[in-house]
Amino acid sequence: MGEIADFDALRRAMAENGEQPEGPARNARAEQLLAEAEKLNIPLAVIEALGHQLKVYNYSSEKDKMFVPFARLLRMWDERPEDFDEYETHSLHWVFKWMSSGMLDQPHIPLASIEKWLGEMEHRYRLAGHSERAVRSVEFTVAAHVGDTARAERAFSAWLAADRDAMADCHACELNGQGWWRAEQGRDAEALRLWAPVLEGEFTCAHEPHTVLASSLVPLLRLGRLDEARANHLRGFRLVRAMESMRSAYADHVEFCALTGNEARGLELLAERPAYFTDTGHPRGRLEFLSVVTLLMDRLTGLGLGGRQVPGPAGRTWTARELAAHARAEALDLAGQFDRRNGTAYVSDRTRARMTQEPLVERLPLGVRAARQATAPVAPPPPTAPESDLTALIAEARRLSDGLQPNAVEAWAAVARAAEGVELDPRDQAEIVDHRALDLGPAGLDLFERAAELYAAAGDPGEALAARTRGAFMRALAGDVEGALAAVAGPYDEALALYAEDGTGVRQTASVLMGRARILLRRVQAAEEEGAVPASVLAAAEAAAREVLALVDGRAGEDVRLGARDAEARAMLAELAAHAGDLPRAAELFARAAEGFVAAGLPWFAVEYQARLAGLAHHLGDIGQAEWALRAALTHGEPYLEATGRAQLHLQLAEVLGGTGQPEEAAEQALEAAHWADEAGAGPTLGAWARHLLGGFLLRQGRWAEAASVLESALPDLSVDTHGDAAVVQAQWWLGDCLSELGEHREAAEHRLQAAELARQWPEQQDHATLAHLAGESLGQAGLADEADRAYTRAGELWREVGDVHGLVRSLRARAWLALRAEGGQDEARELMAEAVGECGEALGADSIDDGARQRLVAELGHTHRQYGDLLARSAAEDAEDETIQAALEDALAQMTEAIVVFASLGDDALHSRTGAELAAGWLEADLSRPDRAAARARAVLAAYEDHEPYEARGAYDEDEDDATAQARCAEARQMLQVLDD
Repeated sequence: MGEIADFDALRRAMAENGEQPEGPARNARAEQLLAEAEKLNIPLAVIEALGHQLKVYNYSSEKDKMFVPFARLLRMWDERPEDFDEYETHSLHWVFKWMSSGMLDQPHIPLASIEKWLGEMEHRYRLAGHSERAVRSVEFTVAAHVGDTARAERAFSAWLAADRDAMADCHACELNGQGWWRAEQGRDAEALRLWAPVLEGEFTCAHEPHTVLASSLVPLLRLGRLDEARANHLRGFRLVRAMESMRSAYADHVEFCALTGNEARGLELLAERPAYFTDTGHPRGRLEFLSVVTLLMDRLTGLGLGGRQVPGPAGRTWTARELAAHARAEALDLAGQFDRRNGTAYVSDRTRARMTQEPLVERLPLGVRAARQATAPVAPPPPTAPESDLTALIAEARRLSDGLQPNAVEAWAAVARAAEGVELDPRDQAEIVDHRALDLGPAGLDLFERAAELYAAAGDPGEALAARTRGAFMRALAGDVEGALAAVAGPYDEALALYAEDGTGVRQTASVLMGRARILLRRVQAAEEEGAVPASVLAAAEAAAREVLALVDGRAGEDVRLGARDAEARAMLAELAAHAGDLPRAAELFARAAEGFVAAGLPWFAVEYQARLAGLAHHLGDIGQAEWALRAALTHGEPYLEATGRAQLHLQLAEVLGGTGQPEEAAEQALEAAHWADEAGAGPTLGAWARHLLGGFLLRQGRWAEAASVLESALPDLSVDTHGDAAVVQAQWWLGDCLSELGEHREAAEHRLQAAELARQWPEQQDHATLAHLAGESLGQAGLADEADRAYTRAGELWREVGDVHGLVRSLRARAWLALRAEGGQDEARELMAEAVGECGEALGADSIDDGARQRLVAELGHTHRQYGDLLARSAAEDAEDETIQAALEDALAQMTEAIVVFASLGDDALHSRTGAELAAGWLEADLSRPDRAAARARAVLAAYEDHEPYEARGAYDEDEDDATAQARCAEARQMLQVLDD
């Protein structure tokens, strides 16, 4: 950053500074460059440096600094307009609009001064011969800001009616403002129709579609178009997060999070931009930011999280409640400053309305990772209650437990709290203790024994034996399977004897038999964990399950518990069939078990077995049954599943749907999986895998920006140890593809190189070669020619190693084009292209290739000759001597002729390739002053497509690619004939 020696150096320095990120550093450099420009004693140099300074101020948080350089520019114009060239004259008038809106954003500038400035702008535009379109646009902005709706509508109409000229904002910016006004009026659908060309990429500029994507979020939410809102958030936030000047658009994304149940992500956004709390150069942008900060903090406080620590202005720690109060006070103070300037209450009213919005969606999963947003704990109900209430609580708890309802344990816990200090009969006590033991699991072994004693005291010896059996099973779950078998032997014998003497019922006996069967199944599982399952162990477990079926067969009726025993026994037989390797039988039994639970009115118990069925069906290739089972599991489990279970089911379904070519719905399921994984606190593990898949499904739909956002969110959590190196490589690969499509070539190269480095360790090197080649493409498109050549060279070595001639030839061709662009690289370029031709010829000389491979190699040879000809023709333009040019064109023509011959050998399959080469040869013939030969080649192309002539005569081709190519070839041939005639 030494002194600027001349005007050209100044211009290069300003261009370089213009490419730097927005912010104070770029602004400071612009100030230095103005000082350097003043030393050159060239008026235009100072004018350009002032314009550069003004531009970087406008695209930063220091917008209030724009007015000084502009005032100086305007004074220079008034004194010596001849010092301004055509571009700077245009720029001076252009930034009048920036000044007008900039003044409006500064509450200390009086409204009368802004109106006077508007008149000045109108006068100067008229003198310069410009349309009033830009003037009316600025007038509309002023009227809308102060709440003068009638004037705003008049100016709006006049704006649209005036002619577009060089001073009019670009189409994208104009549509942004027009849509914003309709959205302000509550005409959301109309706003989105106006924004559509910007959202779809038809019109773009430095700040669009960034702003429109942000502005569209709340209108889309209000219309219930949630998928579009999510997509626009993911697309738009990537665009604005690095642009300091876009605080208002950034605020729109924070607002979106607050209104969609994504408070945790909203906090992450605040943490990324701490300066937004305090930057004062653009008061209106700060007002909008603080308004949505208040909205978000109030939302957190409403969820019981007012004491949570949150990001805020530097210098102290903040809780959500404290930051809400601070941001509200600051925002209302700023709004009051604007209103005092404007003489209305309009800005304050809008600010309050924005801060007090209610959520528009309870939950809108985004797919990107976010910290779990736990709500504050809910205090338990008081431990005492009147006895009449206690009676009702016991009746309700017994109803729930008799029906095997999911919340029976909680109901008995409520009974226990209400019964403190109350004398209960032994049966009630037994059920309280029994359910407390179930809640504790293996830690409640002693309580099961106590429950058994109480059941016996209540005159129910069968249930006493069942309680002891439940205790034995808990022992098995704790790892003591043999101890559990010993503990269950007594209750099992006693229950059968008691049942034979009519001393207990089917329900109690079935409970004991089922408990024993569960222990025997656990013994099978334990044996498998140790390496092998003895046949006798499998047989014993199967016999126990069948014993349960024999007992309850035909006796269930309306008894939910017996229906559940029947279904669970079938599920055990399914488990045993799977252990024995009979997977079709296991799938059939899991299906019957799930049906049994549903028939018994217990669909939540079916979920586990439907999930098992889905896994088996997928393994067996029955994708339809796998999909059905997963959907059923989600339907049956929705009210009861914990977050982890939901995440796993959605993830399984996503994988099934993705494998059957349904990326849209697969993406929806992966999105749900990621959300529930985050809710379960499994974001870095299960959630990362879900995001990895989601990114892939979005990529398959061509939703590049959304996929990039999701994959960027997944990569920090994806690890080789947890997810495997294949997942990490695939995510990097996909992200590289997305960034390449988005034009972010340097970043794409980085991810492709990182993926290649991991794939370098794999025994199979095809992926490593592909990634190195793709990295070369990205590096070349990023303008990093030396790095690109190294990547292509490495790719070529790998292609040769894996025996992929096509990849090797393409890497050589890519290197040839890179060499041609380098200074003095023509000879190397020709050598590389000749080497590519030679590799094709050598491969075709092999005896071992089949007909299909030979056809593909012939086509590759044709394309290589064609590219060789193009390269030689381009190299001729850089040579100085006419004879050298002539020789290069002759060599190029020879390569084109070779390409035509090669493509012709492939027949109709290579028709388009042959005619393309024929036309290229025709242009070369023309350059070599051989019009007759050139015309002959053009006519040959027309003859090749004569079957397409009737389409063209009607003026309508079919829209498939073949007809479009044929039309283009014929049009070019006719153009060539016309040029030759002329």
